[in-house]
Amino acid sequence: MSTSTRVGRIVTFTAKPGRGEQLAIVMLQIAEALRGSMGCELYAVTRECGAADRVRVVEVWTDLSSADAALATAVATHPDIDLNDLLELLVEPPEQLDLDPLGGVGI
Repeated sequence: MSTSTRVGRIVTFTAKPGRGEQLAIVMLQIAEALRGSMGCELYAVTRECGAADRVRVVEVWTDLSSADAALATAVATHPDIDLNDLLELLVEPPEQLDLDPLGGVGI
């Protein structure tokens, strides 16, 4: 049973060998484009220690519609962000784990 309307996600992106740095740069560009977006409580880009080609994004949004709208707007209004370029860097499609944020520090 969900206790809030908040949306949480951990999304794992695995780059082709040696392309992890490029992937991290693209994900940080997306994070910057989301800065100040309504409903975004957390959008943290991380790299897995010991796995330079694996980038994880930890997200918390006030609700699903805010998440969807902000991500669509970020891509549409920032010509330097090309999702096709992002997908070209990946070995496989991103893996998304949906979460029910309960609380804690920073959310």
